Amino acid sequence: MNHAVLLGDSIFDNAAYVPGKPSVIEQLRKTLPGDWKATLLAVDGDVTADVQKQIERLPDDATHLIVSSGGNDALGHSSILDQSAGSVKEVLEYFTSVRTSFQQTYRKMIQTLKGLNKNLAVCTVYDCVPGYEGGPMTALAMFNEVILREAFNAKIPVIDLRLICSEFSDYSEISPIEPSAAGGEKIVQAIVRLLANHKFESKKSIIYT
Repeated sequence: MNHAVLLGDSIFDNAAYVPGKPSVIEQLRKTLPGDWKATLLAVDGDVTADVQKQIERLPDDATHLIVSSGGNDALGHSSILDQSAGSVKEVLEYFTSVRTSFQQTYRKMIQTLKGLNKNLAVCTVYDCVPGYEGGPMTALAMFNEVILREAFNAKIPVIDLRLICSEFSDYSEISPIEPSAAGGEKIVQAIVRLLANHKFESKKSIIYT
């Protein structure tokens, strides 16, 4: 039996934000074929470095790992948008420092997960969040560039949530940075398409939407 494990943050661990409606993991379990099962190890609020703790609980029979992380790393630096700066150069130097740090962390995460010898895929961070237009989403592009670059270097597939959660209805009314049940359904459909179609043995990076 194949066993998909969801790692990362509240993009997958969204039950608290869809009261009375199915969460991502519930929808995934209902949508996967009968010879599949799914486990949620992602934790609301976790950052990329926390994935290391999550895999300590990895089921022995896990076959596929899907990771959605990076959004909380970006949120952790969001205060810079309200700070003053003496020049554009100063701002860019700060962004360079943040990007370099995140790249090192994300690369380490991928290397650790690849070392487990499981089929691995990662997700970008969606960027159509209601109320976060403009500067925050422009800064977020830096994190997504790192995710894509590291995934391509590692030759693993990518689920591009930027193209999947593109409507306001895809986001929770309780917290706009979390997926709604409708957004979760779209994410699940992309995961299922990847699991059904991607040839992991090919070692090719393909983007799924």
